[in-house]
Amino acid sequence: MKRFAAFRELGTVVLIVLAMVVAGIREPRFFKPESLSNILLYAPLLIVVGIGQMMVIVTRGIDVSVGSMVGISAMTVGMLFKAQPHMPLPLGVGVGILAGLLLGSLNGVLIAGVRIPPIIVTLGGLSAYRGLLFFICQGHQIDANFVPDGLTYWSQAGPITIAGLTISWVFCIAIAGALAAAWFLQRTRAGRDIYVLGSNPEAARLRGVPVRRTTFSVYAITGALCGLAGALYLSRYGVVNPGSAGKGMELVVIAAVVIGGTNVAGGSGSVLGVVLGCLLLGTISNALAVAGIDENWQQLTYGIIILVAVVVDTATKRALAKRLEAA
Repeated sequence: MKRFAAFRELGTVVLIVLAMVVAGIREPRFFKPESLSNILLYAPLLIVVGIGQMMVIVTRGIDVSVGSMVGISAMTVGMLFKAQPHMPLPLGVGVGILAGLLLGSLNGVLIAGVRIPPIIVTLGGLSAYRGLLFFICQGHQIDANFVPDGLTYWSQAGPITIAGLTISWVFCIAIAGALAAAWFLQRTRAGRDIYVLGSNPEAARLRGVPVRRTTFSVYAITGALCGLAGALYLSRYGVVNPGSAGKGMELVVIAAVVIGGTNVAGGSGSVLGVVLGCLLLGTISNALAVAGIDENWQQLTYGIIILVAVVVDTATKRALAKRLEAA
């Protein structure tokens, strides 16, 4: 399985390179620093949310409310800075993370405690949290003049600039989060329990894995990551519109996670795969934008990518299983 995971990740790297080459041949502007910088601004939000979604899918769950949680967290941070312009930046971001954590915890309680199927809970959350977003802001958006310069700076500058290509602070934050998540999943008992639970729930219970606590934790962690992504969204776009903030992100995130090699049936997935999947979708999104292709085609592309990734994943695993049986 480790070799299979490495094969999938290497395959994703090849697809990223191939997508960049094809895009560059069709439209040379794709390789300009500002164009490549857009990829590194597009990917961080997906990476942060995708890490949580990967944990959820590994436990055989799903969370389609992530986009709404990102939207409501972004609005919470924006409204807070609008009311308190001189509030310390870390405190405002922390409140956004807390807002996401509360929503994710609610999902976790209903799924782990009340035992309602994840798709039902999070599908309800997709609509309910979006409605709550409109309620708290009364339909008004947060404009750029209310966003602190320190927050927008995270997307406008970074610690590294190579040949005009800036590695922004939001990208660095996403990578730091990915490294922390990888350490948690590989080096801690709680992280390994997530994989054990997804591989075989009944065996996990017999081995003493706290099933309910582990299930609750992955949804709570996902909510907190959506809260952080909400703050990064405000930094990236500078405005928060209740009708568009985070809308449709759930499809893109699931696509990135599946492309990265996470098994939709649970039990396996890697943070590196999520990062690579997000970079691939960022490359595709930017290539379509540079080529002037309509945004609706991006949604079609993501849907096709999900189906192809699942088919390839299933076929490869069946072939691997036959080889193991033959051996």
